[in-house]
Amino acid sequence: MKKFIILAVAVSPLLVHAQDELIRKIESNHSYVTTPSAPIPPPNAPIPKNEDPNRKYEFNNIIDLEHTSVKNQASSGTCWSYSTNSFLESEMMRMGKEPIELSEIFSAHCVYLEKAEAFVRMHGAISWGDGGECHDVINMFAKYGAMPQEVYTGLNYGTTKNKFAEMQAILKSMLEAVVSNPNGKLTPSWKKAYNDVLDSYLGAIPEKFKWDNKWYTPKSFAEQRVGIHPEDYVELTSVTTDPYYKKAMFMVPDNWAFQRVYNVQIEDLTDIIDNALNKGFTVAWAADVSEKYFSWKNGVAYVPEKDYDDMDDTEKKYMFNGPKDERTITPEMRQRAFDDYETTDDHGMHIVGMAEDQNGRKYYKVKNSWGDKNDYKGYIYVSRAYVRYKTTAILLHKNGVPNTLRNKMNF
Repeated sequence: MKKFIILAVAVSPLLVHAQDELIRKIESNHSYVTTPSAPIPPPNAPIPKNEDPNRKYEFNNIIDLEHTSVKNQASSGTCWSYSTNSFLESEMMRMGKEPIELSEIFSAHCVYLEKAEAFVRMHGAISWGDGGECHDVINMFAKYGAMPQEVYTGLNYGTTKNKFAEMQAILKSMLEAVVSNPNGKLTPSWKKAYNDVLDSYLGAIPEKFKWDNKWYTPKSFAEQRVGIHPEDYVELTSVTTDPYYKKAMFMVPDNWAFQRVYNVQIEDLTDIIDNALNKGFTVAWAADVSEKYFSWKNGVAYVPEKDYDDMDDTEKKYMFNGPKDERTITPEMRQRAFDDYETTDDHGMHIVGMAEDQNGRKYYKVKNSWGDKNDYKGYIYVSRAYVRYKTTAILLHKNGVPNTLRNKMNF
């Protein structure tokens, strides 16, 4: 066992953590105007027609629903847990409950237990890593419960922020050894060995804990203090490959649980989000963020009329200096982006409101989990076109869905 762990640790520096790689991929997506540290174009650089080089986005919040503070998932691929637990915190606020910051790593710990079982049962034929989906948090809430962040931080390995590369390298190596079946028959010992490593890094989950001078188990805390009902939440996507308004398999690699979700038409995605926000419901949002027109630094995402590769250098430089016209997104465009791997299941965030720019165009206000070091202190404004094009799935309370669509889907 000792030699095995030493080997796994030795190879872990060679592994590039997916979340770190994603952030590095998009860190250069910013405007030459609104980013102080960006290089300034030469004085004689051509400016696109009708382009004001000093123009910036100006957002006015129309809807800003209650939510907790921005967090930082750091070097971990647990965005799905941060975003959906943030969503549950907003649900508590919506229901008039005291907002309690929930432990994202408790949900992740539970997922890693379940995913290991699935990985072994599938002979290693599912993806492994930190990744997950919005429904994972709801499913773990239903099965295991919830805990306050203050009680279970998941920081049991000498750092003040998540840093999961070493842990995941060891866990993956262990599971691959189990799947190789060197004994010719699996023993029950692998589960204990796996759980011991998980507990060593994240901390053992307590059977009971004290909060506000009362003792709880994770299950009783979920029932008595959080108080949501998992059956009240629905997850939706939009694909042309399955019938609309029926459940379909959610065909993304991180859907390790093989969850089926409702399939709606492309315009329904934004209609549902609009309806939810107007009724006071926030939305957990899973999306592709690896595009050149997603600028975390500037806090803006939209779909420019031209493909990035078709832009000249000057157009690229000024891509985020104020509102631009956008492409009209069609179901065929959206499906094609899925099918050619242009749209990938990158990231989970939390839609907490709606805003409009200085031209009156609507955007969604999105809470991220990468800390507050961007132009909008941890938030990003995402256009409706971007949401229609790059959403992989949304999760929300079923009462946030318009009644006409609920009737079509029979829930």
